[in-house]
Amino acid sequence: MCKSDIHTLPTRRRFLQLTGTSAVGIAALSSQLLTTDVFASSKNDKSPPKPQNILTPQEALKHLMAGNARYVKGVARRHDFRHEREALEGGQNPYAALLSCADSRIAPEYAFDSARGDIFAVRIAGNFVTDDGLGSLEYAVAVLNAPLIMVLGHDSCGAIDAAVKAEKDNAKYPGQIQAIADALKPAVQQVLSQSGSLLDNAIRQNVVDNVGKLQSSSKILSDAVSQKKLMIVGGVYKLATGKVEMI
Repeated sequence: MCKSDIHTLPTRRRFLQLTGTSAVGIAALSSQLLTTDVFASSKNDKSPPKPQNILTPQEALKHLMAGNARYVKGVARRHDFRHEREALEGGQNPYAALLSCADSRIAPEYAFDSARGDIFAVRIAGNFVTDDGLGSLEYAVAVLNAPLIMVLGHDSCGAIDAAVKAEKDNAKYPGQIQAIADALKPAVQQVLSQSGSLLDNAIRQNVVDNVGKLQSSSKILSDAVSQKKLMIVGGVYKLATGKVEMI
């Protein structure tokens, strides 16, 4: 996030002031933020750096998955990074925001054959919602007008596997790794009785849980969904093929 991001500066200042307050302040001021028509651009706004990214939620999802199809087939587009740098110097208007795992094998920009300024990526091991991650995604929607959020898990996820071992074997991990495993345990616990691979089931459940959390724990996001300005979806990236399977 930088001072040159598009869409009105007063709106952005209100947003940053809002997210810098206490939890009580956020609750009290969230309705005030929304009444400023934060999801609409001012007539005085400059043109977005990437007009092609002005999409409906349905169009954004179709565009995202078309990029993944190209990636899977190995026919990615040639991106003009030089001129994109010039266009994006004055702002950004990504067509999608992703909450994905920090795993080095998962590169959202590659997986969806996207260019700079297309995807607003929030990454953390285990692709789960944290306070900071939620604030980042709220910014993507409220200030940058991103019409789509995808929670992207992947198979063979080490963070989920750590949670499985913590739940089943009482495994303990050093530093803050334990906190990540503990945060992911609820997904594991929900699928313990299911047939099939416990790890695969937990990976899928974790995506479902975090899609639900984004839909329910943020007034900014839930209001955008109810106004049909935002869609929140989930998917799982397959390491062997690169294909993203929607959930």
